[in-house]
Amino acid sequence: MGRTPRYKPFDGDEDCDPLSGLINLFDAAMVFAVALMVAFVIQSRMTEFLTSQDVTYVKNAGKPDMEIIVKKDNRISRFKSEKTTGSGKGERVGIAYRLETGEIIYVPENGTH
Repeated sequence: MGRTPRYKPFDGDEDCDPLSGLINLFDAAMVFAVALMVAFVIQSRMTEFLTSQDVTYVKNAGKPDMEIIVKKDNRISRFKSEKTTGSGKGERVGIAYRLETGEIIYVPENGTH
């Protein structure tokens, strides 16, 4: 009895592309990148921006670098504070109350809408 060779010799009929392994690595890298982006969105608690609902998000509330991000009708707008206090003439239009839960409720005064 003869011994069978351990490795099959290359006979030229099979496709032997040395770059096929790199393509698989590229696919794995793309899956990893998408997973990182999804993890970032979930960790930053901004998943509301992925839905069709209108959302308002306030970053650094009450600080000089405060930023308001508004998503309305699938359009996102950003508003940054100008680090100055407001001035000018105006009139009182209502009162705002902060509840124990942290919510703020605006109550218009009589005669205002």
